Amino acid sequence: MEKNSVYHGSNVEVFVPRILQNGFYKDFGYGFYCTSYEKQAKRWAMTRKGDSVVSRYEYTPNADLKILKFDEMTNEWLDFVVDCRRGIEHDYDIVEGPMADDQIWNFVEGFIDGRIPRDAFWGLVRFNYPTHQIVFCTEEALKTLTFEGSETL
Repeated sequence: MEKNSVYHGSNVEVFVPRILQNGFYKDFGYGFYCTSYEKQAKRWAMTRKGDSVVSRYEYTPNADLKILKFDEMTNEWLDFVVDCRRGIEHDYDIVEGPMADDQIWNFVEGFIDGRIPRDAFWGLVRFNYPTHQIVFCTEEALKTLTFEGSETL
């Protein structure tokens, strides 16, 4: 079974990951958000008040889980992100794919409001740097993670 390192940026070390429902909706709904890009996790950590800590985990995929993976930004990805940001729940254990960062989210909002047509949206986001997020949405999904350590920035 393939194993991968994933990273979580926060203001504390997260030895035991938990699913937090923090009142606002994110790209892929509620869950424990990680990335395979250490640099991106560091950016996430630096946006928090207090310390900036990147926790590292070994992720061992489990084929029995219901997983949705977007290899790139597509119309299906856009529609899924819009639904999640509107609070529409899904039943996936893990969702993985590109991230709608703040700049892209502004374009998504323009698309939702009808100010930006779908084809114009794709023209705007085409040149953004690559991002990655993997969200562990259920307790079963969290069992695929093994804490390996953390770094305070």
